[in-house]
Amino acid sequence: MRTVAAQDLGWLLDFHEVWAYVAIVANAVAGIVLLVCWRVRKWRGRWMWIPTIAAEAAMMLQVVVGVALVASDDYVVPRFHMFYGFVAFLTVGIAYSYRQQMRGRRELFYGLVGLFIMGLGIRAILQVS
Repeated sequence: MRTVAAQDLGWLLDFHEVWAYVAIVANAVAGIVLLVCWRVRKWRGRWMWIPTIAAEAAMMLQVVVGVALVASDDYVVPRFHMFYGFVAFLTVGIAYSYRQQMRGRRELFYGLVGLFIMGLGIRAILQVS
């Protein structure tokens, strides 16, 4: 998939390929943590939002790096790969905008969002494999 001109951004593509797994695992862990906290009330607290914020930030970084690679015109990726990245980006924004409506079920909501984003990441990887 690399062209001769793309060698300058080869390191960014390598980062994108590795960081995809980091973002997927982070969202899986955050989703599971929040679902457990939803079931076990005494585990709830501010601490549980740290993995969620970190996981969603990891996916946002993944999307930004992907956009930078595609904008360079040195890389061509399948359209569905970009689609899944775009949906992951939108999911984080939509989840944030619905946080007030989900009072009482916020842990459940963000747990499912984390697992959904994990699934989007897996599907995106499968498009380029």
